[in-house]
Amino acid sequence: MSKTILAIDVGSTKVAAVIAEVNAQNGVTITGHGVVESKGVKKGVITNIELASKSIKKALNDARRIAGNNISVATVSISNAYARSLNSSGIVNIPHKDISVKEIKRVMDTALYNANIPNEFEVIHVLPYNFKVDDQDFIEDPYGMNASRLEVSVNIIMTQKSALSNLTKAVRAAGLEIGGIVLNSYASAIAVMGDDERELGVAVIDMGGQTSNLIIHVGNSIRYNDFLAVGSNHITNDLSMALHTPLNVAEKVKIRHGNLLESSNESIELPVIGDEESRNPVPLETVHAIILARVEEALMLLAKSIDKSALREQIGAGAVLTGGMTKLKGMRELAQAIFGMPVRIGLPRELDGMYEEMKDPAFSTVVGLLLHQAGGHTQYEIDFGKNLLHHKEVSTSETLDDLQLGGRKEEGSSEEKEFSFDFNEPGKKEKKNRRSSRRGAEKNVEAEEEAFDFGDLPKPSKEEGGGLGKFVNWMKQLF
Repeated sequence: MSKTILAIDVGSTKVAAVIAEVNAQNGVTITGHGVVESKGVKKGVITNIELASKSIKKALNDARRIAGNNISVATVSISNAYARSLNSSGIVNIPHKDISVKEIKRVMDTALYNANIPNEFEVIHVLPYNFKVDDQDFIEDPYGMNASRLEVSVNIIMTQKSALSNLTKAVRAAGLEIGGIVLNSYASAIAVMGDDERELGVAVIDMGGQTSNLIIHVGNSIRYNDFLAVGSNHITNDLSMALHTPLNVAEKVKIRHGNLLESSNESIELPVIGDEESRNPVPLETVHAIILARVEEALMLLAKSIDKSALREQIGAGAVLTGGMTKLKGMRELAQAIFGMPVRIGLPRELDGMYEEMKDPAFSTVVGLLLHQAGGHTQYEIDFGKNLLHHKEVSTSETLDDLQLGGRKEEGSSEEKEFSFDFNEPGKKEKKNRRSSRRGAEKNVEAEEEAFDFGDLPKPSKEEGGGLGKFVNWMKQLF
């Protein structure tokens, strides 16, 4: 049976809403989408709740109209701008038992409890990257193993409560409820990473309009995340100021002539800010130098962040660049020279019903949100709602341990209370009926013995004196 899901990517330059159907095999089919210009969001942070909610609502209405579905619960991306991460560990005893999903949840909860979370932060992801069973380290999946002790090391991703509250208000003002919160770089990584890259270790960099978000995936999960407040819009601003031309013209120049590999000796004529009738000749060599300087600066800052993570040696698969800024010609070659590792441009995974405009690096985050809802998350994860996400089929005994079908005893009482389960087995219903009849008869006898009618009292004779007679008459009147 399929279910309908909704993903909303609230970016600095665009808001994308996508509705999809997920089948029983977790296959995703896109049924509707809406993309509008983002307002009220700057550098990944909501600066105007009313404008942001209007952008969300407009994108949502477009997606609903195409899909023909009025879904009202969404999984929403949140920027790395105010996200932080820290490592923690937990340990639990498992006496004479196999490790089940319950034990894995318990040890991850313990690691979260042991972490020193600042008061102004809210946890959005708890991602385990190493399990240890007894004295055996680097266990990929402890599920089903027999052990007396289970340990886990986790990466906890958290975000500022104020930023989260503002995002929640904007989404609810658009008439939606939040079903999940996912870090946007985590979502982008889900959409572009391959299995080999997950295994070998990879850095995924989402270079958007106003921000660049970095995550490093090593082993089973994300180990490091960082944020840089530089994006493709900064190139547009640089061109506009340096060439003294309007922003919309500078954007067109960037798209048409943005080339990081080579410059041209030609010149173009551009209108002047405030006097679009006038034209200034501008050498394309100048355009090339402006764009190259900004992109080089961003990539060098990201390279420093990778070094700061102390995980460079574990990034065997190199780096994957995604996001709208990666469409600049020569981006891969320049990044490869600066990072000193293999680099590729990552396109989002292609899904059924995917529109042509979504087959673009700029839509990696929203595609990743859909895949996260369809089970593309890490093997185990505690999400924003403090629920454990996993891929295991949980048996009845793991979820109904406290339920005893035969009956249970109340504390402080020796009398057994029975449940009203009817298993429709031969003879059980008859026994139950006979037992009920017998108890009913016993209760009737007890009721007859306990009942007392003052009308049955013998009438006192005159010889018995007036005292008893008066007493009997008084009792009759009283009751």
